[in-house]
Amino acid sequence: MGCCESILSVETDQEKEQQHPKKQTPRFNHPSPSLTSDDSNGVPPFSEFSISDLKTATNNFSSDYIVSESGEKAPNLVYKGRLQNRRWIAVKKFTKMAWPDPKQFAEEAWGVGKLRHRRLANLIGYCCDSDERLLVAEFMPNDTLAKHLFHWENQTIEWAMRLRVALYIAEALDYCSIEGRPLYHDLNAYRVLFDEDGDPRLSCFGLMKNSRDGKSYSTNLAYTPPEYLKNGRVTPESVIFSFGTVLLDLLSGKHIPPTHVSLFYFFVVCHSGALEFYPEKNEGYLKWKSD
Repeated sequence: MGCCESILSVETDQEKEQQHPKKQTPRFNHPSPSLTSDDSNGVPPFSEFSISDLKTATNNFSSDYIVSESGEKAPNLVYKGRLQNRRWIAVKKFTKMAWPDPKQFAEEAWGVGKLRHRRLANLIGYCCDSDERLLVAEFMPNDTLAKHLFHWENQTIEWAMRLRVALYIAEALDYCSIEGRPLYHDLNAYRVLFDEDGDPRLSCFGLMKNSRDGKSYSTNLAYTPPEYLKNGRVTPESVIFSFGTVLLDLLSGKHIPPTHVSLFYFFVVCHSGALEFYPEKNEGYLKWKSD
């Protein structure tokens, strides 16, 4: 499918290799009986990885392999890696403190690993050897929506692609909700990734809780609703709020600061004609025009 020039202007050797991987069977340990073969999109079955396999894939978790948007300062580091079958992967590393019980971590990972959709960067495995808590997902080689919107101003994303991002991410969230996974943690422009064809996908990492108690964290408060600051918990309603802030990013092409996001959202909605504002009533009263 076509996409903006900023994503596919140069085809790297890495992308060529990912488009034509050698068809070898990955060395997984405990494959699921219901997911024993690749699906139509070539996504491998969800399985458990050994720590030795992941160390080899990431060059012993070298800092050169870190792809987290904030680098080594990210709360949970994400590495790129390459398996022995030449498949590129993304590996997210949690602390043992976040998930002290390996069984609980594995159960949560298996819940997310059952999902398979063309709009997701799918989860393909996990590892909880000893003190390790790791997730393994498909690797998306063409960076994040945040990078294309905010950091490459001389290569703006065309409107057709912005609309495609909004549609595809909505489809991904809808699929997850239908499959019983309505909560997406820390939804923002950094979670939207571009695959080898330049199409947007939603990272599966956000479908996994950040810790056993269900509390989450946000890498950017501009994407979180006010109630999140009180309890640190994600709800279906907060996911909708966060999706709305991603839409604002797509509309404006700018990164909205946390102190301005609510005012900006209010401005856009009111000027769209969806709301009427009555300042004389109780220090300001909002009413939907359809009411």
